[in-house]
Amino acid sequence: MADKVKEVAIGEAERIKTLTTDAARSGAYLYPLRGIYYFLSHRSLWKPLASKLVPTMSLGVGITAFMFVFTYLPQVAIMAFTNGPLAAISAGLLVLSESSTLFTILSKTFLIEDALVDTFDGVLVSKNTTDLVSGGRQIKAGGDPMAKLGKLVKTPFAKFTPTALIRYVMYLPLNFIPVVGTVMFVILQGRRAGPTAHQRYFQLKEWNSAQRQKHIEDNKAAYTSFGVAAVLLELVPVASILFAFTNTVGAALWAADMEKGNVSEHGTAPNLREQVQKTE
Repeated sequence: MADKVKEVAIGEAERIKTLTTDAARSGAYLYPLRGIYYFLSHRSLWKPLASKLVPTMSLGVGITAFMFVFTYLPQVAIMAFTNGPLAAISAGLLVLSESSTLFTILSKTFLIEDALVDTFDGVLVSKNTTDLVSGGRQIKAGGDPMAKLGKLVKTPFAKFTPTALIRYVMYLPLNFIPVVGTVMFVILQGRRAGPTAHQRYFQLKEWNSAQRQKHIEDNKAAYTSFGVAAVLLELVPVASILFAFTNTVGAALWAADMEKGNVSEHGTAPNLREQVQKTE
């Protein structure tokens, strides 16, 4: 039995290693960074965030404070047996991840879902892919991309399901493995978060489940790359609300590149690195 478990663990580690290499090669991790610059340089995109800023930040601060007060020390004590001197750091990262997950679930379900959809659609309009957006909402006349957004005609994004939370809890024990376990945990979380960021794009494309799965599988490494970068940004306490919006902007920029056919064999814009370097 022990040999079988070891064999499975080694196989999973090798699979994640290969996926990580391909993900880094794809360069999709740059889209969340590009999203930060694009968001900050386009004031019209601030409107959805501004309307939700106070209640969402209050929720984020409250969740993070609660988790550190009541769960940090117990997790340090447990990790001391497996992580030794790294227990404090590993437990801190774990608490941030737990807080981020709770915040994401609660905020995106109850507070900012519509605002994220508006941001995603607004970016697509600003990138001259209005025809795509018009299939999911009414488009009005005007020069401001956000002002053009009319009433939604399709329900946005997928609502929260217990499956995501169950999968998250299943992956938690990985954090008891020093360093490597935490890295694997973040990668697995990123593998899920990447495709989730494009749920609105899939909806606007009117793809069925089979078409979505094929697209995700064909671009698995790129979606993992994007997801890992997005997950790491949203681990930042309080600022995670800002990064939730900038990650949405990055996902929309990527969708616009896909829609225009401006992607390489890795699923990203071939000149993406140059574009990001120009913004630095």
